[in-house]
Amino acid sequence: MAPTASRRVAVLGAGKMGEALLSGMLRSGTAAGDLAVTVRRPERAATLRERYGVDVVGTQEAAAADTLIVTVKPQDMGALLAELAPHCPPDRLVVTAAAGITTSFLEARLAAGTPVVRVMSNTPVLVDEAMSAISAGAHAAEEHLVRTEAIFSPVGRTIRVPEAQQDAVTALSGSGPAYFFYLVEAMTDAGILLGLPRQVAHDLIVQTAIGSAVMLRDSGERPATLREAVTSPAGTTINAIREMENHGVRAAMLSALEAARDRGRELAAGGEDKQ
Repeated sequence: MAPTASRRVAVLGAGKMGEALLSGMLRSGTAAGDLAVTVRRPERAATLRERYGVDVVGTQEAAAADTLIVTVKPQDMGALLAELAPHCPPDRLVVTAAAGITTSFLEARLAAGTPVVRVMSNTPVLVDEAMSAISAGAHAAEEHLVRTEAIFSPVGRTIRVPEAQQDAVTALSGSGPAYFFYLVEAMTDAGILLGLPRQVAHDLIVQTAIGSAVMLRDSGERPATLREAVTSPAGTTINAIREMENHGVRAAMLSALEAARDRGRELAAGGEDKQ
């Protein structure tokens, strides 16, 4: 019989994503005594202890938790798994949030039969508005998916997808916040060009973005329907839309997301090659 885990969840690599998940679990009612984290730098360990009251432990001790959430960078994953594997029995749930790293990459390095779940989240995890896509590995059952959803739900929404779709998820939503920030940056510059102070342009655009996103989420209408409601015949909006179409904005977005997806596939292939 496997030894009883001393903690419910351990976060391995408490960077921005790891800390956001940690704080989300605490806000959702998980006791600090049921959580542990691993970090490299002593000053980071001191900060997390003071801020959240959780234990900072080594990899071997972290392996005693029921659920291990691995939030290290993709390039650090191999080294961490080599350190973790000798201490991680196959009854642990291992959740990975590293871009381009497949569940099979982890399964090949952990004890046979270890359930692995892959999650692609995004930076709005820091404000509890993340979108997290969850995929089961070869040995992950319904209970493991439910447990993963319970961890990520406090910091946003979750959705289940086949792992074959994770590269597309990475391109669309994992990298997605950067596209919106890029658009806001461009619109702010346009506002300045049109004579507005930078802060005024920024405030106008941010609130417009928030309101538009809420309408998309809550109205149930298609984006085209909501756009058409703003687009009067021969009005200002249709002239702006025409210019965007003339400059290939839609085509550029399609090409950009394909490029992000292809890079995700390259990262995944690189990870598989290292096996």
